[in-house]
Amino acid sequence: MKVKEIKTPKVAFVRSDDSIKQAALKMEELGVGALPVVVGEDVVGMLTDRDIVIRTIAQGLDAETHKVADAFTEGVVSCKEGDDVGTVVDLMEKEQVRRVVVKDEQQNVTGIVSLGDLALNIQKEMAGEALKGVSQPV
Repeated sequence: MKVKEIKTPKVAFVRSDDSIKQAALKMEELGVGALPVVVGEDVVGMLTDRDIVIRTIAQGLDAETHKVADAFTEGVVSCKEGDDVGTVVDLMEKEQVRRVVVKDEQQNVTGIVSLGDLALNIQKEMAGEALKGVSQPV
């Protein structure tokens, strides 16, 4: 099975200069726990609900004035649409991530593959192994 068959195709982004509150409201509206962060046209990282809690709320910072740029996790783990699902599972385990950005041959973002996507679309054993591998302490 290929990544393009299981990815979540609609990707919403958040800009690095958006406020944390704007990002949190977008997450709530979309029912997601993570959004890719863009600077200009480039995806530069991922903002998760955990990032918001740890890097903003727990630090006593104001979510209305604190920016995404100050809270997101830098770096993007990505794969290609044509990659085999097993390759993505291995990548998630290796990089210790729960979401991988999917790109086409021109490097445009076309979706995201999450552990949830794996659980819904592949054999339970493979999804369980991915979760186990991602959850291992480094």
